[in-house]
Amino acid sequence: MFVRIVKMGFEPSKIDAFLADFEIVKHKIRAFEGCQFLELYRDKHNTNIFFTYSYWTSETNLEHYRNSDLFKNVWAKTKPLFNTKPEAWSVDKIVSLK
Repeated sequence: MFVRIVKMGFEPSKIDAFLADFEIVKHKIRAFEGCQFLELYRDKHNTNIFFTYSYWTSETNLEHYRNSDLFKNVWAKTKPLFNTKPEAWSVDKIVSLK
């Protein structure tokens, strides 16, 4: 399993549109084969900055998602809302804190 972290910056006037779209698609992303976890976080001080954290069974599953119609539709709606270039990291999960 590995974790995918995506940092996104939005035009402040477009945040509500992003949140509405995310609310609609989050269940579909979570149900995608190989996705084990998905959450959205908002920076406490820079409130136009958001992060998605998702856990994937394998990089192959993530690549299938990234090549899917679901992702293409999500990205087509989300990309025009950005005010900065998104950044993404794929990291191995080493230790769970409990």
